[in-house]
Order: sequence, then C-alpha cells, then structure tokens
Amino acid sequence: MQRAGEVHNVAQGVAVVRCPDSEHPGIGAPLIDDSLTTVGRVVDVFGPTERPYLAVSPAGSVTPAALVGTVLYYRPD
Repeated sequence: MQRAGEVHNVAQGVAVVRCPDSEHPGIGAPLIDDSLTTVGRVVDVFGPTERPYLAVSPAGSVTPAALVGTVLYYRPD
C-alpha cells in the first residue's frame, strides 16, 4: 500500500486529496482507508506536478464530507 494523500476538502460531490509528493495513483484507481475499505475512485488529477490533487468520487454510501482529514491509500501497479 502506498499513501495517496489526505482529504482536504469536498467540492461538487467529490473529495479533494492532496498528494504528499509527485507519486500518485492514476485515474480510475480505487482508494482505500486505513481499515482497507474502498472509499472511492480517482476521477481526475490536477494542480502542480510536485504535489498534485486528486478528485475522488465516493463509493456507495460513503459521504465525501465524512472523509475530510482522512488519509487514503492505493495499491501501486
């Protein structure tokens, strides 16, 4: 598992995650929390290349606002 980043905000129904460095999951990658529960998928990557942001569409019954402050992870290819 690799750290994707921390959820900083919610905008237009998606969680906005700030990556800790230039390594990030690609579009479509599932993101999981520390209990290994899938919380959403990456729908966009934007911002500076050194520390980009990820737009994450929430999975199922996950409320994006409840994810603020949560660290999310992904499984690298």
